[in-house]
Amino acid sequence: MIRSILIFIQLFVLGLVACSPNRLEVDRINAGENELDITFLGHATLMFSYNDQVIHVDPVLRFTDFTQLPKAEIILITHFHGDHLDSTAIARLTKQGTQIICPQDCADLLHTGTVLLNGDTVTVNDITIIAVPAYNVIHKRDTGEYYHPRGVGNGYVLTFGTQRVYIGGDTENIPEMANFGRIDIAFLPMNLPYTMTPEMVVEATKMIQPKILYPYHYGETDPKILVRLMNSALPQVEVRIRQLQ
Repeated sequence: MIRSILIFIQLFVLGLVACSPNRLEVDRINAGENELDITFLGHATLMFSYNDQVIHVDPVLRFTDFTQLPKAEIILITHFHGDHLDSTAIARLTKQGTQIICPQDCADLLHTGTVLLNGDTVTVNDITIIAVPAYNVIHKRDTGEYYHPRGVGNGYVLTFGTQRVYIGGDTENIPEMANFGRIDIAFLPMNLPYTMTPEMVVEATKMIQPKILYPYHYGETDPKILVRLMNSALPQVEVRIRQLQ
């Protein structure tokens, strides 16, 4: 059973204190032999700390001060849009041995990185990472092109000990979600016109069936709407609202 506490602390990672003028939101999850700390940095920018490893997801400078955060063992990029891919942030978080994992177009822009296509799997330091589809099925640009075409961007399913975490990237409630297997923690995007409405997030959650749901990348969408819908449709799922506009 997932045990979690919301802690407001100056961040401890790898035995070092990251001193910051602002206290960070961190959820601590029991992942078996080790704890999983999830730090919420804003929008789609996340940091995971597990077993002396730091994983940064979609690091973007305008959402946090990366000079106060530890460098990464792994950096995950979901797609090339500017609120997900920031080469300066990536450079600040990179050290010798850092593995950057991303779709092909991001590797082309960065001139580096391990490319994962939808369906590919890699294991880095005992953390299994599966790239899964992330795309639109409804919302389009005025040109008729989907904001996120199929096969371009990634979501990711990560295994940290006993916990499987799904990071949606920019996606809608796509049918592939029904085949992700057990998901303990899900991050689902919720803002228009680029990703999902609250109602679509509920439909996605019905397929994924996580124990904990974090709406993220939610922009101006009121997350309380999602909470009301989830309390009615899926009361067994714990919805956690964090500062992830």
